[in-house]
Amino acid sequence: MDAKPRTADIARATSETEIRLSLGLDGQGDSRIATGIGFLDHMLTALARHGMLSLEVEAKGDLHIDYHHTTEDVGIVLGQALKRALGDKRGIRRYGHAVVPMDEALAEAAIDISGRPFLAWSVSFPRDKVGEMDTELFEEFFRAFAMNAGITLHIVQRAGTNAHHIAEGVFKAVARALREAVEPDPRAAGAIPSTKGVLEG
Repeated sequence: MDAKPRTADIARATSETEIRLSLGLDGQGDSRIATGIGFLDHMLTALARHGMLSLEVEAKGDLHIDYHHTTEDVGIVLGQALKRALGDKRGIRRYGHAVVPMDEALAEAAIDISGRPFLAWSVSFPRDKVGEMDTELFEEFFRAFAMNAGITLHIVQRAGTNAHHIAEGVFKAVARALREAVEPDPRAAGAIPSTKGVLEG
């Protein structure tokens, strides 16, 4: 495995949002998050902690309209950062899977760092909001993340009646699966984990 640090720093500005993000794949779960959306900050903090990522996010968006643009664009930039930090993907495990209980909720996530972006989403929330955040935005976040990272991501809700617990279980399951997928495989000897010799669409 190349000893080069697996990090990325990305800045993205549009007429709707301005985002600066720093990602390290070999961190200790440390984070500094400020999106202006309290619950999204909470979820990104959990993503960093359980994914053992170093993550800094500073986002300014048109929150006076709603939270859609900021949530989606943070997902876009996080996906771009993951793709850049992984480089040619040599020596990684590639696949990751996790099932996470959060009280009565149970969430499952499976990841293939395949170069073929896809999101399969099977999650339903019992109410429209968690705090001030629309629960429909979680799917938008993960779709933007998967499409821009170039990963296949399956997220399945196995149980749950509390919207907060469902969302938190989902983020923690994705974090754990991502941690496994990006982890260096000591038996891979720096090889690209594909019979094609490349990981791309």
